[in-house]
Amino acid sequence: MTVSDLQIEAANGRRQPAMSFIMVTVLIDMISIGLIIPVLPHLVGTFTAAPAEQAFWFGAVTFSFGVANFFGAPILGGLSDRFGRRPVLLIGIAGLALSFFVTAVATALWMLIVVRLFSGAMQANAAVANAYVADITAPEDRARRFGLLGAAFGVGFILGPVIGGLLGGIDVRWPFIAAGVMAVLNWIYGFFVLPESLPTTQRRNFEWRRANPVSALSGLVKLKGIGLLVVVIGLASLAQFTLHTTWVLYTSFKFGWGPAENGWSLFAVGLMTALVQGVLLKHLLARFSPQRLAVMGLVSSSLAYLGWGLATQGWMMYGVIFLNILGYAAASALQSVVSNAADARTQGQTMGSVASLNSLMAVVAPVVGAALLGIVSHRPAGDFLMGLPFYFCAALQLLGTTLAIRHFRRHRALHPAAA
Repeated sequence: MTVSDLQIEAANGRRQPAMSFIMVTVLIDMISIGLIIPVLPHLVGTFTAAPAEQAFWFGAVTFSFGVANFFGAPILGGLSDRFGRRPVLLIGIAGLALSFFVTAVATALWMLIVVRLFSGAMQANAAVANAYVADITAPEDRARRFGLLGAAFGVGFILGPVIGGLLGGIDVRWPFIAAGVMAVLNWIYGFFVLPESLPTTQRRNFEWRRANPVSALSGLVKLKGIGLLVVVIGLASLAQFTLHTTWVLYTSFKFGWGPAENGWSLFAVGLMTALVQGVLLKHLLARFSPQRLAVMGLVSSSLAYLGWGLATQGWMMYGVIFLNILGYAAASALQSVVSNAADARTQGQTMGSVASLNSLMAVVAPVVGAALLGIVSHRPAGDFLMGLPFYFCAALQLLGTTLAIRHFRRHRALHPAAA
């Protein structure tokens, strides 16, 4: 938003967009999502009879969300470029609230799959929130601002999984009711408090051709200066979503963890995310460029995945979480590079395209993760092969690191002045 736009908004008596508003929205959103993470696999387990069956159906439930989000995210991102960020955020939050309440009363697996399809199609909050931040931030400050947004995500993951784990220890359905209530509160906040960030002068018409997920991804590839980074983001997302879809079941099979233990482990992840992106990132960016920080973060994440797979005791999982400092900075660094390649009128479409790419990986990850877990679920807890899903993630991240180094070297060679 330009200075003149802000003056117009102030003259009209409207609240000016600021990081504080969107951070509160993201925080409440992530608390509600974080509430269900430690318990969703266990809820699926109430409808299954064996670990391999539980892994398969949990993969199916997660797969359904990813499929719907793959098609929905670029559409919602394009709509946010046309009608503004605020109404699209409200649609997504309303969809989340409804999905949580329906999940809480689900009596069959097909109900879980249907409601995840619905919520996936309605939900593009992360993409729209990133576009919101890009709207109100100068290009040179976006890496730091995306870090602050990541910190809000992290704080949500500090509070959500712990509360969800404690509630899930009482009744596996309670966290979904609590998450629904949180989503309703977030919708109320968004409706009455959150201001719009996209001026009408910077909006553009919605076109179904651009909202097609395939077209959206091809448009992302064509952005100047992106190139191989699309593949890097895809590989990193596939590794991350494979981690998400296997973490709870992996720790349950290997260490005998329940909802409470998994809630505390995710609390540790959220704590480190908030610390690195909210406090340390600005110091890291003062010393390293976003490109260099992205590469270092990818290397750190590769080692972290390997460490989780090799862990023989539960406390070792925490050790890797706390040592993977640079890994929590990689996503914000990559996000800033992509955002700076897009102009002000296409931030929603661009962030929607990134979200669509992430959703595509979220479609693949449950299938891969469930298959890898199914292969090793019968093995003894201390078996080296139990870490197979995490070895796969480490390999993906290592390949992404190699491609990122190649891309940044080629970009510096072609654009020495910019470098």
